[in-house]
Amino acid sequence: MSQVFHEIEKKIIISLKDNPKQTPEILEKSTKLLPDQIRRGIEWLKLKDLAIVNESKTSIISLGKNGIESFQKGLPERRLLNLLKDGPRNLSDLQKELGPVFGPAMGLARKNNWVEASSEQISLKNSPSELPGEKTLKQIGEKKLQQDKIDKSDLSGLLKRPDFIIEDIVKTKEISLTDSAKSIDLSDSFGAIDVEAKVPEVFVARTHPLKDTIDEIREIFVTLGFSEINGNMTQSSFWNFDALFTPQDHPARELQDTFYLDGISAKKIATPEQIRKVSESHKKNWRYHWDINEARKMVLRTHTTCVTIKYLAENKPDESRVFSLGRVFRNEKVSYKHLVEFNQIEGVVVGKDANLRNLMGIQREFYKRIGITKIKFWPTFFPYTEPSLQTMVYNERLGKWVELFGMGIFRPEVTKPLGITKPVLAWGGGIERIAMLKYGIDDVREFYNNNLGWLRSARKCQ
Repeated sequence: MSQVFHEIEKKIIISLKDNPKQTPEILEKSTKLLPDQIRRGIEWLKLKDLAIVNESKTSIISLGKNGIESFQKGLPERRLLNLLKDGPRNLSDLQKELGPVFGPAMGLARKNNWVEASSEQISLKNSPSELPGEKTLKQIGEKKLQQDKIDKSDLSGLLKRPDFIIEDIVKTKEISLTDSAKSIDLSDSFGAIDVEAKVPEVFVARTHPLKDTIDEIREIFVTLGFSEINGNMTQSSFWNFDALFTPQDHPARELQDTFYLDGISAKKIATPEQIRKVSESHKKNWRYHWDINEARKMVLRTHTTCVTIKYLAENKPDESRVFSLGRVFRNEKVSYKHLVEFNQIEGVVVGKDANLRNLMGIQREFYKRIGITKIKFWPTFFPYTEPSLQTMVYNERLGKWVELFGMGIFRPEVTKPLGITKPVLAWGGGIERIAMLKYGIDDVREFYNNNLGWLRSARKCQ
């Protein structure tokens, strides 16, 4: 059966039949193919023993910095001899006129017996009509020449002198056809094509599925009119716990639940007024001695609520829609549904008429945009919201309801000590749990296992 040729191969063969020896650059012009197409076509023909590639190296010579100066002004030794034509000269005067090139020029002149030197004066003995290297300087000038076109003996001296000659090695390829290729009849090269033949598998670069989910959630909240705020991953216990009305003897603040930064305490945690009012709220409502040293302890944030509450305390907006998205840390045992660090989305809405119905509406719209339609809300308890709800979504694959976001309205014990007078709707939850639903994963650790098989097969759009 006749050989089957790609269009690139055909164009190269036709061009080489017309002009038997060509460089890749000439082939680009004669075939009107791109450089990469020429490279691929040549390799294909080589593999089929239809093309011969002869590689050669050419030395290209041009003048360096000192060579250009000598071309324009003359070689240092020529300039020295010219100064001596009218008679002997003082050594010091020659040094001033020639500058740094006097030493090399004088050395060559004495070595070749062109000058005589006394203690103070230099005089001319003879001046050759042409000095070694002058012919080469004139020949090269401001051009670039192949080394084999330059007198080797005249060039050799300049090659030894610093910054006189620049030598570049240029590699060239010459492409020609083998005898079997020359006899190919391209009009008969259209054989059967196996459209079911396997092609090389290519794994293109892509973002991680979890990163895609994070970006999608961020975009949804921005399109809903929310602005993103950011905060540090390390926080004082004041903003992580105390400002959110979590008592200092609460189990969540124990070492088994929280990562503390060993031996590090915050010097400034809040304004004196904020500290005073938060401590009074704790003393009045929890009836215990509030210790500022406990509030100074630094932790890896256990949620992003510390970022939003600090933002509200500093800005005291009458109306606001903001969200914070980032990594949080819990000192928990790793399991199929728990990690010691994960990503969380946290949002708040501030407004005089904000109510629980608004909050449920925002949640429904968010889930709808992310592709979740079966939603219900379940009463629950959270330390810093009242009333509080748990969002439940239906997992079609598992055939059951699963918990996602928690939400509610910030308690007065949270907002009033910080000078926040309007109702604050708040919600938050782990992003990995949403990603598990989107990608049909039962074990949250799969996102961090670096399983290339799964990462390559996970669909971009869910």
